[in-house]
Amino acid sequence: MNIAVCIKQVPGTTNVEVDSVTGVLKRDGIDSKMNPYDLYALESAIRIKEENNATINAITMGPPQAKAVLKEAYMMGADESILISDRKFAGADVLATAYTLAQGIKKLDKVDLIICGKMTTDGDTAQVGPEIAEFLNIPHIANVTKIIEINEKDMVVEMDMPNTLEIAKIKYPCLITVEKGIFQPRLPSFKLKIKTKDKSIKEYGLKDFLDQDENNYGLNGSPTQVKRIFPPKSNNKNEIFNGDDDSLAEQLYDKLVELKFL
Repeated sequence: MNIAVCIKQVPGTTNVEVDSVTGVLKRDGIDSKMNPYDLYALESAIRIKEENNATINAITMGPPQAKAVLKEAYMMGADESILISDRKFAGADVLATAYTLAQGIKKLDKVDLIICGKMTTDGDTAQVGPEIAEFLNIPHIANVTKIIEINEKDMVVEMDMPNTLEIAKIKYPCLITVEKGIFQPRLPSFKLKIKTKDKSIKEYGLKDFLDQDENNYGLNGSPTQVKRIFPPKSNNKNEIFNGDDDSLAEQLYDKLVELKFL
């Protein structure tokens, strides 16, 4: 089985500036980390590998410094890694990002299973995974909470729907996005760090893709634009009520009415 795991480098802090012209995050010079949801995706792939003799390809899209999360993926158990990087990919929205990742996945040998985290902490859209599947024209299941069974031609998973937990079978090639808690992610291995310290990382740019139309990537290929991003206003105002139980209940009720919560 050949597995591709999509991972992303995200800001490791909430103190991130926004480009006033493009509306995208300024990522240069800030601490970064692997997207937390992607740790669960990677762990899911490693569990499958341990039981089914699979090969794991970690793939990310980003600037050259995004190699750091690919090296971390090596330390967790990934076999190969791919960095998709090109200035023409900058400023991509979810659709352009998904299209770019799909083009990169097409460069791999036959992929049976693609695993993505549910969403990224710097976007929170949960759209990229399913959109990759649509671009690749393969079936997909989102919000997977449990991998029940792995078979030669398909897999059985449990997914968290709004009001129910549902079990579904999906045939390969396919894509799933996993929820936090599906497995406990392992820590990077020092032995694997030493073993993979000189392991190469494949790099793809626009010139390597079958589709080299610049209008399909980056800001040019993004049908949506961020109009405005701003940090939430900090409100440290507090109010202390004193009195017996009946008085406290009445004061709290009056305050909730005043704030129009009731």
